Amino acid sequence: ADVYGGLVLSTTIDRYVYVILTEAEPDVLQITAADSSSVLSRRENVFDAALFWGNDYLLPMEVLRAFGISGGYRIFIAAEVPPGTGLGSSSTTAVALIQALSAASGYEQSRQALAELACEIEIERMGMPIGRQDQYAAAFGGLNVIEFNAGGTQVRPLDLPPDTLRGLQERVLLFFTGTRRRSTDILNQQRQESGRAGSATVASLHDIKRLAVDMIDALQRGDLDAVGTLLDTSWQRKRKLAPGVSNAQIDAWYAEARAAGAAGGKITGAGGGGFLMLYADPAARSNVIQRMSELGLVWVDTDFEFEGARTIVGAPQLSLV
Repeated sequence: ADVYGGLVLSTTIDRYVYVILTEAEPDVLQITAADSSSVLSRRENVFDAALFWGNDYLLPMEVLRAFGISGGYRIFIAAEVPPGTGLGSSSTTAVALIQALSAASGYEQSRQALAELACEIEIERMGMPIGRQDQYAAAFGGLNVIEFNAGGTQVRPLDLPPDTLRGLQERVLLFFTGTRRRSTDILNQQRQESGRAGSATVASLHDIKRLAVDMIDALQRGDLDAVGTLLDTSWQRKRKLAPGVSNAQIDAWYAEARAAGAAGGKITGAGGGGFLMLYADPAARSNVIQRMSELGLVWVDTDFEFEGARTIVGAPQLSLV
């Protein structure tokens, strides 16, 4: 993005990460994640090293380190979306923790500051080969055009007429494939290839950016049919970004979805598994849901979400993204 500039069309959905903070003795720090079988607990600067180095708690520990917090809290983290499924749960967790700790510390961060600190922690401190869109999506919420360049990141809400927005939500279908993946392998390869001027990966990224602009134009015109065609073309470009983005099973599911009436779609996130997003006209919606269910995929009924990160119970108890 620093070299060429980047642009994504992003929306958030009503699946959340919850962070509950409870005050504890100053020398106590305990972190519990609902999707982990372990608890990270520390008293008087002594950690259970086996649990710490198991990686489940590296992200929350880095967030705490950024705030200079070494004790005084019990933290519970619960996500409605499993990690490693392409819906940005890791970045959303970072944003939720920052929101909760900011509220507990008695000051509010702007949405821009929330996203930037989450990016700093994940990308710079932890060295994750990821982009910046998930952090900004989680912090701001809603349907947005997010642009990236050397000068920074800008978020512009995409305001659509109610009928167009309703029609878009009705056409977007989300299916859990039942598989998870390590996105770092795919993203490391993609980053390596994107550093080579003239590579197929760079060409595909340029195409995907152009298609996102075309999709924004189509939505502003109210041309919902064009969005499906553009999604299909974008997926064909995304498949070329790196080995592992798709595979024979994903290709078979997508072909079946298209045969059932879906106009387009993609695997969310880096690819390789997780959630399959499909786009179908209302007339084909039930056929697509039925066919995907027959193939063992689980339809997740969602709506768009427009509030982003927020504290929903008085600090320092609960933060929601």
